[in-house]
Amino acid sequence: MNIRTLTQILILFSSLSILSIGGGNTVLPEMHRKAVDNYHWVTGKQFADVFAISQAAPGPSILIVTILGYKAAGVAGAILATIAMILPAAVLVYLVSRVWERAKDMPLRKAVEKGLAPLTVGLILASGWVMSKAADHGWQAYILTAICTAIFTTTKINPVFIVAAAGFVGWLGWV
Repeated sequence: MNIRTLTQILILFSSLSILSIGGGNTVLPEMHRKAVDNYHWVTGKQFADVFAISQAAPGPSILIVTILGYKAAGVAGAILATIAMILPAAVLVYLVSRVWERAKDMPLRKAVEKGLAPLTVGLILASGWVMSKAADHGWQAYILTAICTAIFTTTKINPVFIVAAAGFVGWLGWV
């Protein structure tokens, strides 16, 4: 068990926990940068694969953190990464919620709520961009990503069917 790697896991995921406004996917660009470029726990392709697995698996989508922790430092890394991602945000939400309820009529509360929505959308768009760059390596993949994005954003088709169709296209070797 490498103490340096465990320390990196603790610092990375506990700091991302505090920044994950709108959910874990909002911090994917920073998670990718650190896990792939700085710490070299996984390659860009592996990161994209881990992300896909964590999204497809039942349960919370933050499973990516557990898998990255495992890739970096085995079972201890998986446990530490999961706790580091959940605990700081949980404590912060608890503390803020106590103050937030008392400030329900304050103009500052309404301004913060209005400001968080576009911030969250921007963070999620950045995550989509980073994941697309990590996963797509040819023009066919970029076209498939664009088609799936268009379908996701313009129809009410169940995303499971779109993901299954895209997986089938990949399985056929067309991408």
